[in-house]
Amino acid sequence: MAALLGRCTFPDPAAGPLHCAVSGGADSTALLALAAATDSEVTAHHVDHGLRPGSADEALVVREHAARLGTAFVGHRVRLADGPDLEARARAARREVLPAGVCTGHTADDQAETVLLNLLRGSGTAGLAGMRAGLDASGRGARHPILGLRRSETEALCRALGLVVVHDPSNGSSRFTRNRIRHEALPLLRDIAARDVTPILVRHARLAREDEDLLGSLAAGIDPTDARALAAAPPALARRSVRRWLAAADPDGYPPDEAGVERVLQVARGASRACELAGGLRVHRRGQVLSLRPADGRRTPVRGVVRGSPAQRGAARQEGQQVG
Repeated sequence: MAALLGRCTFPDPAAGPLHCAVSGGADSTALLALAAATDSEVTAHHVDHGLRPGSADEALVVREHAARLGTAFVGHRVRLADGPDLEARARAARREVLPAGVCTGHTADDQAETVLLNLLRGSGTAGLAGMRAGLDASGRGARHPILGLRRSETEALCRALGLVVVHDPSNGSSRFTRNRIRHEALPLLRDIAARDVTPILVRHARLAREDEDLLGSLAAGIDPTDARALAAAPPALARRSVRRWLAAADPDGYPPDEAGVERVLQVARGASRACELAGGLRVHRRGQVLSLRPADGRRTPVRGVVRGSPAQRGAARQEGQQVG
């Protein structure tokens, strides 16, 4: 336990209570056991999606584990209908009920899968950087304190502690892309490379994250609402500035696709006066100021921060953009 904890990134107990999302599987159960071994006040949160018979029994398993490990327990129920985009809808439902900064049981194996998944989606370096162990600068999202552990280690810990875990049958379904990466792509890559490729992908994510952090710090000096500044900036930094601006308007904090970013840059360069974006948003240019607002023309402010000169800030207020 002590050796595993030394490779985890749990927040300091002084930071406050620790909340853990626990499905009942080996990874999240190991997360709870490791969290309980810290000096933090720990609560296990289980979300029942109601997608299959017997799902309520899994909450009882997690409740028993929490009692045995000396943590609090909170059960949440959400109702989802099977159908398209089930993974995304389940994620959104969990986000609605789980506390901010909740810890999840993602491991190094999940990190490797995420890198490949984002590569297939056409992600840039931000996606190839994978998951971060701690919260982002905004404090949103989840913590991933056991990213340094392997799935085999979480399973071994649960066995050693005598914690019976839940096996979700959907984890074996080829319906979901992540499962195909886990059960088909990664084994094939291991066979081709004649070695375990997970550490290689994890290392790649770390290097990409370091590069992304450096470029992100340089891009932070660019005001994304200043059309002249965006047009004059190196493309790599201009794209990052726009991504950060638009990601702040997304409920999940996800950045826009490359096509959306390029449309915004075309507006900044004067090739067009406005552009439509996914999620019902519209970027409009007035003078040298870009504003972000709903595409239906409502003047409801969109979450984001506007910097720049007093004149630019005043113009942004007229356009209905939130000013900070």
